[in-house]
Amino acid sequence: MFDIEKGIVKGIISQTSDKTIISVLIDNIEQLAINYSKLTGKINIGDEVLLNTTAVNLQLGTGGFHFVMYNLSASNIKSGKSGHIMKLRYTPYQIKVLALEEQDSPYHNAFNHFTTLNNMPIIVGTLHSMLIPIVSTIKYLSPNIKIAYIMTDGASLPIWLSDTVIKLKELSLIDTTITIGHAFGGDIETVNIYNGLIAAKEIAKCDISIVLMGPGIVGTGTKYGFTGIEQGYILDAVNTLGGCSIGVPRVGFSDKRARHTGISHHSITVFNEITMSKVNIPFFEFELESNHFKLIKEQINSFDLYKKHNIIIEKDNILEKALEHFNLSVETMGRSYYEDPSYFLTCSAAGVFVSNKILG
Repeated sequence: MFDIEKGIVKGIISQTSDKTIISVLIDNIEQLAINYSKLTGKINIGDEVLLNTTAVNLQLGTGGFHFVMYNLSASNIKSGKSGHIMKLRYTPYQIKVLALEEQDSPYHNAFNHFTTLNNMPIIVGTLHSMLIPIVSTIKYLSPNIKIAYIMTDGASLPIWLSDTVIKLKELSLIDTTITIGHAFGGDIETVNIYNGLIAAKEIAKCDISIVLMGPGIVGTGTKYGFTGIEQGYILDAVNTLGGCSIGVPRVGFSDKRARHTGISHHSITVFNEITMSKVNIPFFEFELESNHFKLIKEQINSFDLYKKHNIIIEKDNILEKALEHFNLSVETMGRSYYEDPSYFLTCSAAGVFVSNKILG
């Protein structure tokens, strides 16, 4: 169910072509909200708006923003866009998109004629915060490589929410964005991961794809109850289509929850039980924190991951140079690079592996 409240727009905080952050007055209290212009039109100071206040009222971790549901001061909206595929189907917010594989698309036949990804590297992770360390590493080592970012519908559905994607596109570090399933707003829309992967290779002509959900992973503290579990069957999809699958493990030593110490229980579940095919899993060897790497090796051995997958150990630490080169910073769960380096270096290891061993 929704929490819905009326508010008055008091100020424009920031604005892009797709997203406007505004201050709104609700019951004489000024709060923050997001307006997606391609969903609810342009917004102006003084407009009366209907707001979805559910997430803020629940005090959820990602966000802190209300969302404009309707601008009561605006005229009727007509999208005027082509396309017949609906996302957010059978909800009051269903939207139409021109999916690349639909019959009205000029690329429709490309999907029917597809044969193989031909060993195209596909990096699959679980958290949106993995995107910057992976992309910056690859582009630093292989600047001419074309990268597609495929955003799943495991978290945020509009790609416009992600400031990370906006920044990486501005820097030309991501060449194409593809939104699959019910996610929307990418340069390319497809109905599922299989056609998203095909589109990255055959239509976008990219050299590598990175598959991650948007901001806001869902977790429940149960073994299978997290949306990052999609990593398992996406890796299998890559192998089914003839790609080179690279799974990014979630590694960290700063989370106070024991289940996320070393290799997160999320990654153990995916690589041990969910993924049915063999994949490449790069880890980073932490020279300065040997006890950390010792724990990781113990976890790998205790679940026989060496027997099930191709475990790679990378030792090249170029992430700090890459971040400095592109003037980027990283953060996960509120922690910076220096607060949780093992997490980011493990993400970077996937980029090192792809650049040196596959593309190099």
